[in-house]
Amino acid sequence: MDEILTKKPTLVMSEDDPAVFTSTTLPTDPRLLATVTNAYVGTRVYRDILHVNGVYNGGVGDTHRADIPSPLNTRMNAPAEDRLSETFSLDTRTGTYTHTIQSPGYTAIHKIYAHHSLVHLLAFSITIQRSSLKSQPITLILQTQFVPQSPDLDLHRGADFQGAHYLYGKTLVPEVEGGPQPTVHMIWMPVPQSVTLSGEEKEKSWEFLTAIAETEEDVKRHFSEGMALIRSGSLYLSHTQAWAELWGGSCVEVDGPHSLSQAIYGCLYYLLSAIPPLTSYDFPFSGISPGGLSNGTQDEDYWGHVFWDQDTWMFPNILLFYPEAARAILKYRIRTLDGALYNAQEQGYKGAKFPWESAATGREVCPESIYGDQEVHINGDVMLAFQQYYHITQDLKLFQQEGGWDVVRAIAQFWCSRVAWNPEELSYHITGVLPPDEYHDAVDNSVYTNVIAQKSLDFAVDLGSLLHIPFPEEWKEIGKKIKVPFDQSKRYHPEYDGYCPGEQVKQADVVLLGYPVMHPMEPEVRRNDLEMYEPVTDPQGPAMTWSMFAVGWLELKEAERAQQQLSKCFGNISEPFKIWAENSDGSGAVNFLTGMGGFLQAILFGYTGFRITKESLNFDPVCPDDTKKLKITGVCYLGNKLNFTLTKENITFEVTKSSMGPQSSNLEVVLAATGERFSLYEDGLYPGCGISDRKCYFLSGDFRFLPTIYTKLAFYYLRKESVGQEVHRLLSQLGEVEDAGDHQSNEYQWQHHVPHCGQDIVALRLGAIVMGSFQVARHLLIPCLQERRE
Repeated sequence: MDEILTKKPTLVMSEDDPAVFTSTTLPTDPRLLATVTNAYVGTRVYRDILHVNGVYNGGVGDTHRADIPSPLNTRMNAPAEDRLSETFSLDTRTGTYTHTIQSPGYTAIHKIYAHHSLVHLLAFSITIQRSSLKSQPITLILQTQFVPQSPDLDLHRGADFQGAHYLYGKTLVPEVEGGPQPTVHMIWMPVPQSVTLSGEEKEKSWEFLTAIAETEEDVKRHFSEGMALIRSGSLYLSHTQAWAELWGGSCVEVDGPHSLSQAIYGCLYYLLSAIPPLTSYDFPFSGISPGGLSNGTQDEDYWGHVFWDQDTWMFPNILLFYPEAARAILKYRIRTLDGALYNAQEQGYKGAKFPWESAATGREVCPESIYGDQEVHINGDVMLAFQQYYHITQDLKLFQQEGGWDVVRAIAQFWCSRVAWNPEELSYHITGVLPPDEYHDAVDNSVYTNVIAQKSLDFAVDLGSLLHIPFPEEWKEIGKKIKVPFDQSKRYHPEYDGYCPGEQVKQADVVLLGYPVMHPMEPEVRRNDLEMYEPVTDPQGPAMTWSMFAVGWLELKEAERAQQQLSKCFGNISEPFKIWAENSDGSGAVNFLTGMGGFLQAILFGYTGFRITKESLNFDPVCPDDTKKLKITGVCYLGNKLNFTLTKENITFEVTKSSMGPQSSNLEVVLAATGERFSLYEDGLYPGCGISDRKCYFLSGDFRFLPTIYTKLAFYYLRKESVGQEVHRLLSQLGEVEDAGDHQSNEYQWQHHVPHCGQDIVALRLGAIVMGSFQVARHLLIPCLQERRE
């Protein structure tokens, strides 16, 4: 395999499709090869191992993803001949890695994928297509380095099944004494040394299937299902259809720099690869580690452990598009609550202390105790994810019936036992902690830690009240009186007690107070925090940091400064497959989903200004100078699916789907500047809403079942040349214009019939703000009509 990794990648640019990454060579560093994963199993292409979600080997301090031999580790080669060309591509739309060999006489295509919806299946195919009239056989060499051995599992060969090989075994060392030792069962089709297209054939394909599961019965069932799809010619089709459905429900499209579009597609692909498929959120999902399932072997990418990276950096993006997948992440935290309760007890506290590094049990598995002992803000990070989920979905079932309240209560109990009353300052302190800035340990009153603890207690009080569950009054009392360090003279938040301005910090810390924590502060303070910490943040710090500075500057409408920060992220992206490294020098974790999650938040919560609050989904956008249009498809809010399109001239909203469930809600658009409200629900249908030069947000209305599930909308931008036609149409519905089909004189018509909304297009804009909504337009135009009649 070494010979394929000797050249610097040469990109083949595709200006037409930013979702496909293509190169004529592969990277010299094998860590930067494309990954193919789903929520259950994953690997890097041409790697000899794969990993299964939740399967770890080794005791606490040595726990890591168990290495499983990979039957996908096959390379296609052609006999040496002149004029041979190769390309290597990752199609993020179909979740497919493709190696193509082009010769004058034929094309050979090698596709590798982890099936997105049938998550227990991995597959690759070889296709030879003859392109000349010559009838000689064409042979390709298949190089495979599969060895049925593992340092982490006690593997045994079983009897062949349907002509395929069978291997099974359990992990060698449990995470904790007496803990589970997962068993892996794998069936795979043997790979021949070569494949040949005979002289009589024009084209032929060979498909190779691997199935992995926890039991012999399950693996045989999954393998049989996959083989049936192969026989019907639909295995790969079902995979691409699953990806098409995923992209159809969530997409970010940019009419702007090609590099930005590519970065967004890459981030979305790697992150969406990690979530449960749309059809099965119910299998035991074991979280998302910083490097994903393709990485995490011993001494690599944090050994596949789950950090705050999942809850703080990846979760908000997933929640915005796929709340059910976000729910699966929260259920992982619920399932590991027993381990978190144990951690708190071990440290002498009440409630639960979620581990800084988590694997299968929820026990602390970080090899270095300082992080597990001191980086307690993880509890607040987990709680914030639960809070965001509730505000987006208002799903009480998770809390009432499925263990969510147990997590909320246990975290509140931990904070109450972790604080100490300071009689001099008349406030509660949290001492001896490690903040997100890991350059400073054992500090007192980390402002991020204290504020996230305060926010945890506030949410626990709100939720307990909503569920009518009694809770201790100390939750309220401590929440109100936790110290929040603030320098009144300099008007900024010190990172902790005793922080000296100018001290270097590792990564985003205090700037997280503005977003995602949304701690109330004046714009002046927000600006001061950004200006205080931006110049002292380590330029070699982890990739997600600059995204949070970008979000902060966008919040203050400083688009140029935001772009400066966001541009730093591109130094962490490696070609040709847009693999992120944790640090800009290439060190640290690779396929760094944490950095990708931060980058996506800069787009989804920075450019758009989305903010998830208890009352509403706020939307306060900024369109960058180098971008003509930004379209966000598939935002979920209270059971509805929303599309947002942002240009420099217009903001448009479209409700495309409403679920008929108890969490569904009618929506209003509220103009924050004026407080004016416009319903998006009318006569069982959602009209479109186009708003120009307005700050607005969605506000939940009364809860009711919605009769229409799919409503595709027609809506209008507020362009001067079209307003006359729209007012003419509305007036004809009001009976004010006899010939509704005659638009030749509509400029005269709307000026004549609506003189006081008149010739100034700006004055009429409010009247046309909900084009297509007869009820609202009529309400806004009727005063003008009444005055004309009088």
